[in-house]
This record gives sequence, C-alpha cells and structure tokens, in this order.
Amino acid sequence: MTTQELAARIDHTMLKPEASRETVRRYCAEAKEQGFASVCVNTCHAKLVAEELKGSDVKTCVVVGFPLGAMSTQAKAFEAAQAVKDGAVEVDMVLNIGAVKDGDDAFVTEDIRAVVAASQKENADAIVKVIIETCLLTEEEKERACRDAEAAGAQFVKTSTGFSTGGATVEDIALMKKTVGDRLQVKASGGIRTKADAEALIAAGADRIGAGNGMLLLE
Repeated sequence: MTTQELAARIDHTMLKPEASRETVRRYCAEAKEQGFASVCVNTCHAKLVAEELKGSDVKTCVVVGFPLGAMSTQAKAFEAAQAVKDGAVEVDMVLNIGAVKDGDDAFVTEDIRAVVAASQKENADAIVKVIIETCLLTEEEKERACRDAEAAGAQFVKTSTGFSTGGATVEDIALMKKTVGDRLQVKASGGIRTKADAEALIAAGADRIGAGNGMLLLE
C-alpha cells in the first residue's frame, strides 16, 4: 500500500479535552497536505474544521456521545444534528455499552437509529460510524453490537474511543468484518501508532483508520 493510499483511509483525530483552536487548525492543514480521509474532532470544533477544510476533499468528522455513550438518546441525537448543521458530514457515535451488556438490543438499535435519523435529516449524505468499545465487550456482545448498528442504518462499525482500557486489535477487526460483511464498513481506532499497525488492521478488514496522530502512520 502506498503512503497516499494509506493516507486516504486515515481519520486524523484530535479529541483531547485541552485541544486548542490552533491545534485543530494544524490538524486540518496536515490533513489537506497529506490527503487524509477526514479530521475527527469533538463537536465544539465542527464549525471551525468545516471552515478550515472548505474546498478540499477532506471530510469533517465529529464524535457524539463521547467517550462513554451513557447519555440520553435525545442528547446524542441533538448533538449529532447540531454538529451536522455546523458542517460535519461524518458522525462517530458511542453506543450505550451498558445496554449491550443488558442484552437490550431494541434500546441499542433505537439509540443508534435516532442519531442516524438526526444526522441525515440535516444532511442526507451524512455517515454514521458506531463505536462499540470492543475492549469492554465479549465476542458475542461485539457481534450483537455490530448487528444492532446494521439494523439501525449506520454505515460503519468502529472498535474504540481510545479513552477506555484498550484499542483496536486484528482479532476484533476480523470478527467485526465477518459479522457485517460488505454491508457495513469497519473502522479501527485506538492505539494505532505505526504504519505496520495500520496495514495489519486493513489486511484484517478495516476500511478506515482512526489515529490521534495520523502523521506518524505515514513515516
């Protein structure tokens, strides 16, 4: 895989609470220079990123219900809708992990569906990626979470927030890809620090890579 091909799969991600506007602008400049897929930020920065990326092919991506996924469905849907109004075209939402543990697939599905509906009401082409936080789930729960995301109309399933006890693994990507097939895409995120890490995850089935410093993956 060429550096350019890898760059086109990377969500250049800055989610630290202390991230300044200057840092966010730098990430946008790097993304445009390298041809990254998106710049992924907290929703407070959606408008800034959309402005910085205007005229480029780099997408504005936000996280919603981040990092715990434990807020109300209505709050997640509102946050998603506002972010899309502000210019986001991709929404990475954290599902309700406790509800997955409870086996409440109906709630999990409706929680995701509300975010999909709110996002696509503002922009019919908005893409929703569902963060299932694999490090907290059993294999059976990971499979159910992926199926719930598919039933809710999401476009991606994603491994991790990067803020919990673990990140992306080759094994989890392979399991997720096996579960969703070609019907959904798969995003690996959390702990991906080298080009070799990224390439191994892509070989296992990842379509997109989320990295806190995408520049390191191009070295």
